[in-house]
Amino acid sequence: MKDLFSIKDKVALITGGSRGIGEMIAAGFLANGVKVYISSRKEEVCEETAARLSKEFGGECISLPADVSNMSGINDLYKKFNEEESHLDILVNNAGASWGASIEEYPESGWDKVMDTNVKGVFFLTQKLLSHLKKSGTHEDPARVINIGSVDGIKNTVFDAWAYGPSKSALHHLTRLLAAKLVKENIIVNAIAPGPFPTWMLSTGVGFKGETDVDWSEVGKRNPRGRMGTKEDIAGLAIFLSSRAGAFTVGETITCDGGAVASS
Repeated sequence: MKDLFSIKDKVALITGGSRGIGEMIAAGFLANGVKVYISSRKEEVCEETAARLSKEFGGECISLPADVSNMSGINDLYKKFNEEESHLDILVNNAGASWGASIEEYPESGWDKVMDTNVKGVFFLTQKLLSHLKKSGTHEDPARVINIGSVDGIKNTVFDAWAYGPSKSALHHLTRLLAAKLVKENIIVNAIAPGPFPTWMLSTGVGFKGETDVDWSEVGKRNPRGRMGTKEDIAGLAIFLSSRAGAFTVGETITCDGGAVASS
């Protein structure tokens, strides 16, 4: 019982891991003994984050830059990861995109970018890495896939991000479809639907222009818990889903939102 939440010595790949929620989960994994690979589109940022997290939390954090919104980038990431590892214990599909514009001006390019990153990329990267996940998963200790959805896929958002909520709703349903199929292969799939966290994406929506090192207290006060989410909140849930404690939780979309959905 004392090792219920242990994830020591596992191997994880986190897309969108160079900042925001992906970086928070990477930090929690590293602090608990996981070998972590992070991926993001911008090579320089990905390399910097991997080096900083390795130094701050110990362990190995390795940068594998790639764009998972298209098949070329997915194939590139798969090739890079396959050169490093023969198995994968935890896949965190966190890379995400949003696009804001009025309904009258919302462009097809914005719609496609959001759907390609948030839905298509998740499916096809998981597909590519199935052999690595199958090699890792056992009946006693299945491999894990954690899809990062959003409360905006459950409730209406206040922002004019017309494709974002529908893309996350699709991801939540895709999670259930994948879970039903892959549980028989000793691969458990779940989703986390985060609420307000101090990320670049939320910063652009609330007027901070992408800055995250700002005073978030006024934004946090609007949440039922009276604060923003922290890295401990999101990493703790990801650790639960990746550990023995979460081995009987399958196909769920779990909110991590301070009560935003429950109070809506």
